[in-house]
Amino acid sequence: MIIYPAIDIKEGRCVRLLQGRAEDETVYSSNPAEVARTWEKQGAEYLHVVDLDGAFRGESPNEQIIKTIAGSLSIPIQVGGGIRSMDKIQLYLEEYGVERVILGTAAIENKELLKQAVDKYGSRIAVGIDARDGKAAVKGWVETTDISAADLGRRMKEIGIDTAVYTDIAKDGMMRGPNIKETREMIEQTGLNIIASGGISCLSDLQQILEIGAAGAIIGQALYTGKIDLASALMIGRKMQ
Repeated sequence: MIIYPAIDIKEGRCVRLLQGRAEDETVYSSNPAEVARTWEKQGAEYLHVVDLDGAFRGESPNEQIIKTIAGSLSIPIQVGGGIRSMDKIQLYLEEYGVERVILGTAAIENKELLKQAVDKYGSRIAVGIDARDGKAAVKGWVETTDISAADLGRRMKEIGIDTAVYTDIAKDGMMRGPNIKETREMIEQTGLNIIASGGISCLSDLQQILEIGAAGAIIGQALYTGKIDLASALMIGRKMQ
């Protein structure tokens, strides 16, 4: 089970948002690359990077920061947020050294792009399934669709996706525990390797999310506020392997 420290980038800074709302941000660093190196030094085996500007606007000023992060680490990173073209996918995977990209809006709105990406890059393509009241949300969580998260997951599996990041938007950044029930349903109903995200606030939360069979867990706010120590989180993840 992989523990993914999260690095959310907005306007060049490392931030955390409440429930994905752009106006509810806390800035933790003006140097995301330095934050990434800190997590690596503390033992992280993989990082989860989100380009919030890309997610909200579909274009981004943060690409060079992401390139710097990927190029300065010896551990792999996965990146999501505003990746909506083969050119962007190729840029990240072939030129910047990103290990895996996560398609969100594009996975719902552009099936041909998704199929093309999976055909070319296989398991290096993952999808982000972000749910509000059980329904998939897109465009930086601003718009909610009529597609259930589980149905979307099954569709992604049929296309050839292996891995999905599942986030309960209501839990994200709130430090009130993950949505165990819906995360378990995603694992059981989709056949995907589910990386759980949203609401993990203590080691017992992490233990629960891993025990239901998640392939990994993304930890953000709890690491930045000191509620979870990364070394302790990594020990739990390794025990579950």
